[in-house]
Amino acid sequence: MLSLQGSFLIAADQLRDPTFYRSVVLMLEHTPENAMGLIVNRPTGTTIGNALAQHDPVNGIDAPVFCGGPVEQNALFVLHNCVALGKQDQEIVPGLFLAGSEGSFDAVVRKKAQPDRDILFRLISGYAGWGAGQLESELARGDWRVSPAPEGMLLEEDPYSLWEVCMRRLNCVTRLLPHNVRNPEWN
Repeated sequence: MLSLQGSFLIAADQLRDPTFYRSVVLMLEHTPENAMGLIVNRPTGTTIGNALAQHDPVNGIDAPVFCGGPVEQNALFVLHNCVALGKQDQEIVPGLFLAGSEGSFDAVVRKKAQPDRDILFRLISGYAGWGAGQLESELARGDWRVSPAPEGMLLEEDPYSLWEVCMRRLNCVTRLLPHNVRNPEWN
């Protein structure tokens, strides 16, 4: 079995489950026993400042908290690009890390970043999880399309257009003929 860790699962057009409709899931773990990922394009109406009001100061106070999935929605995850903290955190794709300790969570989210440090991050609540064989059957049914998660794309891309951007990229890669066909008889 090929591990999908570090890949995007992109919901297919026919996937109508409201939790996953037009979602992009960053896969954190994929083994024969289970799979786990974070929906990365579902901002909620809650800001980081409201969610972490008891922790002052907070970076990204006006940024939204993202809904990472239906499982354990009180669990918080931080995806960030801080290479200095990357030594203690899990690197999901090159340059993108999952905060793995309270110390790195504090350094990214709760403390004021130095003006010369350009740390980007997303605070995500909950995750998506699959049991043994469950994700594989959804893939076989065509519910998901798989794409490598491009370096830097996640934190820089507008979350509201991420699904469309991923679908366009996939369609370009899987297209048999160029988009502009000079002679229509070639079709």
